[in-house]
Amino acid sequence: MTSTPAESSLFEPARLGALRLPNRLVMAPLTRNRAASDGVPRPIMATYYAQRASAGLIIAEATTPNAVGQTYPHIPAIHDEAHVAGWRRVTDAVRAAGGRMFLQLQHGGRVGHPDNSGLTPVAPSPVPLPETIHTPSGRRAPVVPREMTAADIRSTVADFATAARNAVDAGFEGVEVHAANGHLLHQFLAKGTNRRTDAYGGPVSGRIRFVVEVVRAVVDAIGPERVGVRISPGNTVNGIEEGDTEHIYPALVGALADAGPAYVHIVFADPDQPLFRDIRETWPGTLIANPVLGWGGPLPADGGRRAGERLLAAGADLIALGRAFLANPDLVERLRIGAPLNPVRDEYAMYTGGETGYTDYPTLAARHSRAGTPEPAGR
Repeated sequence: MTSTPAESSLFEPARLGALRLPNRLVMAPLTRNRAASDGVPRPIMATYYAQRASAGLIIAEATTPNAVGQTYPHIPAIHDEAHVAGWRRVTDAVRAAGGRMFLQLQHGGRVGHPDNSGLTPVAPSPVPLPETIHTPSGRRAPVVPREMTAADIRSTVADFATAARNAVDAGFEGVEVHAANGHLLHQFLAKGTNRRTDAYGGPVSGRIRFVVEVVRAVVDAIGPERVGVRISPGNTVNGIEEGDTEHIYPALVGALADAGPAYVHIVFADPDQPLFRDIRETWPGTLIANPVLGWGGPLPADGGRRAGERLLAAGADLIALGRAFLANPDLVERLRIGAPLNPVRDEYAMYTGGETGYTDYPTLAARHSRAGTPEPAGR
């Protein structure tokens, strides 16, 4: 028998460390390029996140822990006092609206450009991105990144720990360490981008070392209950070639279990894949699953609800949705009552600009007809 919307376990409360979450729906981190040029969050970002405060948890967009880690223009940062103050305005707005937030910490590694950061990108090995990169003056050819020295590695680990402390000072409940989607930590995991012959390269035990050291430093800085880790097994975005996915992630998740963060967040999770089941069996803490909904095409009519329910049945604890939250500030209520969803109107507006495609998506209340009946979304 098909359950009614109100019966779904997606809407049951849950716990994440010391946090009580009112539902199991997580707003996934979504790059939106709305920060100022110096990485300070702008006031419009407070409006955007507060609109979506009904999510069980918001994981704010990828935010750089140091200057060289910047990926694209107008990416937020969290490595100086102005960044902390800007983010505090965001977390204050979300908390006033009843929400809870973690901040994703992302170092781009080779996914960067001197036109964006003013610095030559760094990476585990001098292997350039195999595609052009967005800069203020348009798409530019990638540069060869500088191979990180042992000192670079130590200082980057320390930068992540400092960024985590800054995030807590800015009012976040915790941070998510981004080890996915082809950015620096993922570059260390993958054979195609990690050609090192020292203790941070070679076998799986070497390639997972940097990620584990970052996570341990962040846990030591702010406490395990405030820390999560995002992974994307098998994801080839940003030219990543892992080479031995089936060996990397059981070893990594086992090592993370020893480090003790509160959750692991799997991107493009598929309950039918043996690796998902292996990770669930290995990981003792909370598991957040981001379902496979495709990219570039339309959202499913249910916004990912059925996929999320399948993942919960397969052992996930929380379900992260991205574009559905982007286009629907009141997504939780829409899914709960089975209301139509706003479609994502403009892919370009996802990543640049002001209110359009950002804070101007209507809620159900705004779409009520004079008779009080919700109008179908998208008209």
